[in-house]
Parts: sequence; structure tokens; C-alpha cells
Amino acid sequence: MSDRFLDQGGVPAPGGHTSGTGRLLTGVTWAVLLLGLWLWGCQVTDVRHGTPAPVTGDLAAVGRPPGAVELPPAARPLTGARPQRLDIPDLKVQAPVVARGLDARGALDPPPFDQPGVVGWYAAGAKPGAAGTALMVGHVDTETRPAVFHRLGTLRPGETVRVIRDDGRVAEFTVDDVRVLDRAGFDAHQAYGPRRPGRAELRLITCGGTFDRASRSYTANVIVSAYLTGTGL
Repeated sequence: MSDRFLDQGGVPAPGGHTSGTGRLLTGVTWAVLLLGLWLWGCQVTDVRHGTPAPVTGDLAAVGRPPGAVELPPAARPLTGARPQRLDIPDLKVQAPVVARGLDARGALDPPPFDQPGVVGWYAAGAKPGAAGTALMVGHVDTETRPAVFHRLGTLRPGETVRVIRDDGRVAEFTVDDVRVLDRAGFDAHQAYGPRRPGRAELRLITCGGTFDRASRSYTANVIVSAYLTGTGL
């Protein structure tokens, strides 16, 4: 069950953006780029087994435990460096990261379907740990087994995500929000835009919701938001 990035999948594709395979679209506004990133349709190619994430389209933070969670202060953003590996200790994930661009439709190009354990980073956007919002995507499952982000929706605010960078530093992020956004009425800026200006933020994105047999696609996306709270070597 491989999730796909499509130009349809229940939400009309935004019109008027320039196509380009593997290259940055120059002159595109941030809002249009966000819509282009939402072209990820999460289609599957065979009968789906199991549910990869919480089955809700609600905008609430589905992983939030009862009561207030005291989160650490944001750390000063780092200088830019490329990510090499993503570690999520609570999910026992240690995954290599590969740079990805936009496909011919202007949609974010995911890792190859035969590499379900790999995470894709949108290389034309922010670098993890630097100021801005860095985007990372991963498959939720394959035709035979769970993929790297199968349990992404179970993360809770306060848990840690680490990005090992090519400058030898480790950017340590704290999860502050976990959402399952339904495709109907999707707000791209709410999903991908910065939560607080000036911070170094990270978004982890995969498929979620329920499986629609008619369209052979998932009905929603799981989006984990985290922000830089420390560094290591």
C-alpha cells in the first residue's frame, strides 16, 4: 500500500503554477507553494491493511495528553546545514534523509516507493535547525508492511525529534502539536506555515485518516509540528 503524491485525490489541484521536474519554481509566492505541497494525495495501489494513524479530520492535537504540557523554550536557530538522519526515540525510528524537490506537477516529490524506510526533506525550503519551517515527508506503509512514518500520529507534545546534520551537529526538536487534517476544507498555511515567527520549526508529514476504497486513497494527513529546543554533537 504505497501512498502517492497526486494532483487530485479529493482536493482540486491549484491552477496556474509552473511545472518543473527537480527544480525550484522561481517567482512563486509562499501561499501558492503551500498549495502545491498539498498535492500529496496519499493514494495506495492495493488493498490496505490496518489504520496508520488516528482516524479523525479534527484539527485538535490528537496526541495531546490530558492536562497542560509544559514545553521548553525555543532555542536560537542554527546556521543552515543539510539533514542526514532523522531520529524519533519514542517511535524507535532512525531513518536516512534524502533531499527531494518538486515533480512535474509542482507537487512535493516523496522518497521512492521501494525505499519505505527513507524520509524525504524538501530541499528548496528551510534546513532543519535554521530559521523557518523545514518540511519532511515519509510513507505510512507499503504493499506488505508498515513504512517509516506508520506510527507518526501517536507522537505526543513534549516528545523529542532529532535531526543529525552534515555539519556534525544534532538539531533537537520538541513536538508541540499533532494534527490530522482532513482533505475537505484543507488549510495549507495552517498545516505548513510557521507556528511562531523567528523559530526554527520542523514538520513531519504522512498519510492518515481512513482509507477511501472508491478513490483508493487516504482521507487525511498526519502533520507533526516541532520546534528547535537544543543542539548536540
